[in-house]
Amino acid sequence: MKTYSEEFKASIIVKLLPPHDARVPALAREYGIPRDTLYSWRRQAGGQGALPATPCASVGVLSGAEKFAVVVETATLNELDLGAYCRRKGLFAEQIAAWRTSCQRANDPQPRAGDRAEQRAEREQIKQLSQELLRKDKALAEAAALLLLQKKVQGLWAESADARSPSRGASK
Repeated sequence: MKTYSEEFKASIIVKLLPPHDARVPALAREYGIPRDTLYSWRRQAGGQGALPATPCASVGVLSGAEKFAVVVETATLNELDLGAYCRRKGLFAEQIAAWRTSCQRANDPQPRAGDRAEQRAEREQIKQLSQELLRKDKALAEAAALLLLQKKVQGLWAESADARSPSRGASK
């Protein structure tokens, strides 16, 4: 079985999906790839709901300042304008949304080492208390079961004692 690089596979998938919509038999002849493989790649790419990243996209080389500039430029765009902007720049709307989230979280206060140690100690205490609670619940259930059994045994002994003893007044 022949294996294909991810870049090669991505370039073929881009040709299979819109807007190119190349025919599978033609690509199979051109590249010498089995048709079943191409159909499988197309089905997998369609199931993921997103086009694979093309090797020609320069998204990976954007600096933090450039990403921030893109977020600022697209902040007021509606969905249609954002789509046109993404096509023009070779970006995906999901990438811009992720960058926007990163920008929003950039000024969130970072937890200090003391806070993290406090949280760790609290989690450990909660874990210990939960274990102790489970242990006590089991002990309580066992005690309740023993009390119930004790009452049943006393009830059985009382019945057998009544059955063995002569009835009052019947022997006279």
